[in-house]
Amino acid sequence: MTRNNDLKISTRTSAGATRSAVPTDAELARSLGGGFRSDHVTVDGLRLHYVAGGTGKPLLLLPGWPETWWEFRKVMPALAAAGHRVIAADLPGMGTSAKPAGGYDKKSMATAVRGLVRALGYDRVDIAGHDIGAQIAFSFAANHPEATGRIAMLDILHPDESVYELRMVPLPGQPYHPWWFAFNQVAGLPERLLAGRSRLLVDWIFDNFLLNRDAVGELDRAVYAHHYDDPDNIRGGNAWYGTFGQDVVDLADYGRVTAPVLGMVSNLADGAFAAQMRATLPNQATDVRVVVVPDSGHYLVEESPQTVIDHFTEFFA
Repeated sequence: MTRNNDLKISTRTSAGATRSAVPTDAELARSLGGGFRSDHVTVDGLRLHYVAGGTGKPLLLLPGWPETWWEFRKVMPALAAAGHRVIAADLPGMGTSAKPAGGYDKKSMATAVRGLVRALGYDRVDIAGHDIGAQIAFSFAANHPEATGRIAMLDILHPDESVYELRMVPLPGQPYHPWWFAFNQVAGLPERLLAGRSRLLVDWIFDNFLLNRDAVGELDRAVYAHHYDDPDNIRGGNAWYGTFGQDVVDLADYGRVTAPVLGMVSNLADGAFAAQMRATLPNQATDVRVVVVPDSGHYLVEESPQTVIDHFTEFFA
């Protein structure tokens, strides 16, 4: 059986040119052990990719930007061993899932996820999402309460009107400067700038939002860069940001989510993330607990996997 640390980035030669090749999703899934397998299912015309393993209660994992299902590699085997059927899905616009022309608002993406759940044979699932995945997890719970068990939201909240107040030009000493929120909404330009160069962006993001840069290693960065390296994939990922305006409108129509909610948040920006989550989630859901993950940056699933495993094992028991 292949294991994570045995996976390699190979070099292929074609017509006199060389390029690096990352392992396929099938190879990455097998490297986790425990019978994890990569597959696709078509839902309402959308071909969606997922990796699944284990038996028991279904737990759906939704990744964030600029990552894929591979974000959860460090926690999937332990969660499966704890009695879950673990399913990590690539969202529309991500990895080898479809990149449709539209439908990237979180309500529409939650509908696509609901279709995936049905296609896999489940009426009800627990969901954990990080970053953009957390926004979709919340929208799923708001729009499909009958299909929602419990949800975990990692480090990001659903878009609300506060996104319009984010500073694109930082104040002197400001620790948090989300320039990509605006960049990813510029139509057509990011694809032209980043195609074939996405590794530059991937490295910048991880180098600036991890406390331990080694938590996302060379193989991992190569996997992510590979999946955001062509115009269609870049367009798909950027579209998650381009729909924030519609997401804000949709949120105004939601009542409080009744599914139990676990918020896990890093202590970045001098605790600003944590303070915002503690202040916001109790107004959006009826049963909320918020946990600050110490000594971790934004990509806390990769930087603090045991903490995530421990809290997930308790919360999703």
